[in-house]
Amino acid sequence: MKTDLHIHTKTGSDGALPIREVFAEAKKRGIEFISITDHDNIEQQGLAMELAAAQDMRYITGVELNVNFSYGNTSASLDFLAYKYDYHDPALIKKLQLIRDYRKKRARQIFDNLNREFAKENRTLMTEDDLVKMQMGVDGVLSRPHVADFLINKEVVSSRQEAFDKYLVRCDVPNYPLSLDEASALVRGAGGLIVLAHPNDPNGTSLVSITTDLEEQAKIIERFMLDYIDGVECWHSRSDSETTEHYKKFCRTHNLIMTGGSDCHQRPIIMGTVDINENLLKYL
Repeated sequence: MKTDLHIHTKTGSDGALPIREVFAEAKKRGIEFISITDHDNIEQQGLAMELAAAQDMRYITGVELNVNFSYGNTSASLDFLAYKYDYHDPALIKKLQLIRDYRKKRARQIFDNLNREFAKENRTLMTEDDLVKMQMGVDGVLSRPHVADFLINKEVVSSRQEAFDKYLVRCDVPNYPLSLDEASALVRGAGGLIVLAHPNDPNGTSLVSITTDLEEQAKIIERFMLDYIDGVECWHSRSDSETTEHYKKFCRTHNLIMTGGSDCHQRPIIMGTVDINENLLKYL
């Protein structure tokens, strides 16, 4: 059974394809078990379930949450995936709306910070019309990748990487301060499961920002996360075999569920390309 439990859409967050096109592509690729995990957005989950049923796919509700993980004097931005929750749950809906509202304010602050950098370079400043155009080009919530794409279209930079390296890291504004215990309580309160996403991702929000040593990562999870999580994303498009085997063993040791997915944003389309052992997804 071809499985992909980590996919983003343009409809809900920062994917390149609308949700209907994502499902059409998933069908072409033979995906049989799927979850849409847009950032902080569960508004499309009902439609996703309908589309999956129409394509004869197994579906579980999904969402990706960014958490401000703190321990001692150290903090890191980490991603967690929530699955199998009730997407009608009032507390979850209310919190995610609050987070999305904060994202809009954050986008405005990033826009103002960009203009301050442009002024230093004697570059033409972006206008309010530019901000409106950025927002109009997004079906989900405006995020830094969307801003990067706009800067590419304005020929300020030539790639997303350049946008982040030259401007977006320096102009960033902190994410909504969601803690792990709060995220866990929200997800579990809605009947769901919460999973640490891509723990060793070298290019994403992961434990790599704290340590690249897999054993040290395991100790951090054991000491600070086990009370709050139900599983770990063992298979990921940027996980090597050593990482996958390490976290499979970790999950067996601690009786945690194992999940996996491509983290596809359709740039390029990689959904369904991660080789996931569906026999280990027994709790899902």
